[in-house]
Amino acid sequence: MGRLYVCPLGKVEQVVEQSGAESLISLLSPPASPPRPSRIAPQRHLVLGLSDIVAPCDGHVLAGADHVEALLAFLRDWDRTAPLVIHCYAGVSRSPAAAFIAACALTPRPEGEIARDLRRLSPSATPNRHLIALADSLLSREGRMIAAGESIGRGAECFEGEIFCMDLA
Repeated sequence: MGRLYVCPLGKVEQVVEQSGAESLISLLSPPASPPRPSRIAPQRHLVLGLSDIVAPCDGHVLAGADHVEALLAFLRDWDRTAPLVIHCYAGVSRSPAAAFIAACALTPRPEGEIARDLRRLSPSATPNRHLIALADSLLSREGRMIAAGESIGRGAECFEGEIFCMDLA
């Protein structure tokens, strides 16, 4: 089946425990060292050190193809028997982008449908468009992921995103 939970950093322990997740993806600005709940084996925790930016900026790490390739490899290795939790600092930009990428990579659903689902599940999500553009290229989507991400626009203003769950059935 496959179930993805998206949350902010402050809710990781709670979401992992309540969901029964056995895999975790952390997208945080370096040098942050995210917590790894005890139920997550070290090899099932992917840490991607990247800033929430869409263009180069001094003192920050712009996501590169290597980050998205590592994300896609981790997702492909996920057996989908237990949930996967994806988080960033606020749960608004990097983690929703990673969830969108996961759904595009792991399901045959159209990109626009996935983006609309993402918006329905998270009114505040503003998926990082640079991450989406990198994945669009790596997955040979010919701009469809980019267009789908742009179609849902910016999410509602918030300090922190709400926890949401995407089913990949």
